[in-house]
Amino acid sequence: MITWLFDLDNTLHNASHAIFPAIHANMNAYLAQVLGDGETPADPAHVNAVRNHYWKRYGATLLGMIRHHDVRAEDFLREAHRFDDLFDMIRAERGLVRLLQRLPGRKILLTNAPRRYSQEVVRHLGLHRHFAHHVPIEAMWVHRQLRPKPSKILLKKLLKQYRIAPGQTILVEDTVANLKSAKSLGLRTAWITGYMSAGAPTSTRHVTKLPAYVDVKVKSVRRLPASLSRLR
Repeated sequence: MITWLFDLDNTLHNASHAIFPAIHANMNAYLAQVLGDGETPADPAHVNAVRNHYWKRYGATLLGMIRHHDVRAEDFLREAHRFDDLFDMIRAERGLVRLLQRLPGRKILLTNAPRRYSQEVVRHLGLHRHFAHHVPIEAMWVHRQLRPKPSKILLKKLLKQYRIAPGQTILVEDTVANLKSAKSLGLRTAWITGYMSAGAPTSTRHVTKLPAYVDVKVKSVRRLPASLSRLR
């Protein structure tokens, strides 16, 4: 049986429209307080430099803040995902429910976003009933260390935990680093590109040709059914 691992942001909905800009602003404000002297927040240039350094070194700013500044993951995630009106910020294509119904096999939501936020988004989109499991970043601890995507250690744990055969598993993602890790473990990969121009990481935007670790490249998840033959 096929198992689908679906990313959330910029895969099932357009997070670049409003959600990612809000997260980036929230994250910068939180980092400014943490990196400040206790009275004065750190200046924007320092915040940007630290954020980018940790993202490049660890794959996630959060990991650097945990390791070097004693930040608690739950505090960082809570502050980064504060929204005045989340539901008004969500933009997604119509027909996603029918899409998941049409795709054969089990679906698992695998997202580096926190549990509460990702639950609210998929419920708003009406997709929650179609996922057999939900793996948010809070569930990505391996050997007492947080290992979000693109961690191969995390993927190996999930394959064992959910009794998934790599060759029968498809990761659907907008981020090429995550696809590359999955492919190295024998998973099939589908790259969603429709939302990446506005808010994708630099490493993703600079990919100009189809990488060897991508089996299918489509603008929208709605085009996945037409690509099934290339994913099996």
